[in-house]
Amino acid sequence: MLKDSLAQQKDVPAQEDDDPVLCPDGRQSPAAAALQRGVCRTLRAYGHSVVTELTLSGGRRADVVGLSPSGDIWIVEIKSCLADYQADGKWEEYHDHCDRLYFAVAPDFPHEIIPDHAGLILADRFGAEIMREPGEIRLTASRRKAMTLCFARAAALRLQRAIDPFCGE
Repeated sequence: MLKDSLAQQKDVPAQEDDDPVLCPDGRQSPAAAALQRGVCRTLRAYGHSVVTELTLSGGRRADVVGLSPSGDIWIVEIKSCLADYQADGKWEEYHDHCDRLYFAVAPDFPHEIIPDHAGLILADRFGAEIMREPGEIRLTASRRKAMTLCFARAAALRLQRAIDPFCGE
């Protein structure tokens, strides 16, 4: 249901269900990687640039960070199952690094437990749909600059590594 409607809505070709979902860093479960892929596709459809697994100041790693055309910073925390949500409290620290904080979960996740001040995204590997907007807390100018530089450096270094995997070794 979600797969077909999102694929058609976003002009993203639906893939066969037996296609593998890649977990490039080995840290994610296949379920989390699938949600991340769908979220990234949808943020791109909204015009955002996207970086995954972005290390923030303090050492925390955000699952998905979107940078809007106007410079707004969104963080999307992927929760692949209830146990994942219950075992993780680090997401509270993400409020200091974004204008909007969302949780992305599968459609069968008990989404009523997601805090009201956070946004809610239902996702699968083909796309996602924003179900609830979060409360917006604007970053200070200095924090926005630091996050934008962090985002830009991570994106540039990843691009360079893709072009020349041995550069910098």
